[in-house]
Amino acid sequence: MARAITPRRKLMNTGFAWAVGLLIFFPILWTILTSFKTEAQAIASPPIFLNFDWTMENYSIVMERSNYARFLWNSVIIAGGSTILGLIIAVPAAWSMAFVPSKRTKDILLWMLSTKMLPAVGVLYPIYLLFIQLGLLDSRAGLVIVMMLINLPIIVWMLYTYFREIPVEILEAARMDGATLREEVLYILTPMAIPGIASTMLLNFILAWNEAFWTLNLTAVNAAPLTAFIASYSSPEGLFFAKLSAASTMAIAPILILGWFSQKQLVRGLTFGAVK
Repeated sequence: MARAITPRRKLMNTGFAWAVGLLIFFPILWTILTSFKTEAQAIASPPIFLNFDWTMENYSIVMERSNYARFLWNSVIIAGGSTILGLIIAVPAAWSMAFVPSKRTKDILLWMLSTKMLPAVGVLYPIYLLFIQLGLLDSRAGLVIVMMLINLPIIVWMLYTYFREIPVEILEAARMDGATLREEVLYILTPMAIPGIASTMLLNFILAWNEAFWTLNLTAVNAAPLTAFIASYSSPEGLFFAKLSAASTMAIAPILILGWFSQKQLVRGLTFGAVK
């Protein structure tokens, strides 16, 4: 029999959760605060927390120096396109592995996951040469394909886990009623797995949005997303921490807002099937 949680234990758990949450959020908070400081205040020692002269000058300089809207639009296209393309491929793959497994299904899943352990720099050179030959270098289409491929193992694994929680008897009943394979996937499986699919989409979108290695190596000007926008504030003369913080805040603000408004859906999806 499980022991009841005492008020004192509940208070301790809540306090610990808040402490961990604040610890994780502090770097983001510090970046936002630094973006409103002057360059001298940004590198002051000891650091200045709140007692500084708030200024919007860094944001004005960033907006004048860079076309923020173009970088933002590239990020939306790349992250959104790779997410949609990944789902189109991953949903049928996860369905087949969950409901029509073979003797090698687990081996295939483990192999797919093992590709995430490969250092990205190890395949950069051949992919770079391939992109040159195909004319995909510094293009949004090329980055959409790369982002989809690097995140596809995670998408398939998550969808496979969600699909496994759906009773197979429901799909069998649909087949007995004459449902085709397409109707089974689109009208039976997908609506039942909406929480899991939504959380998978959000996670993949965030991963693609934050990806820096491939965007910095496969783009220059035309398809540069917000990660390249941030990197542009690192120069041979040194780092301008206040301006870099302003650029970083502008880059993470859209994804923070998205995560805030979709947190209920994300939590619901990540706990999908946890309680029978």
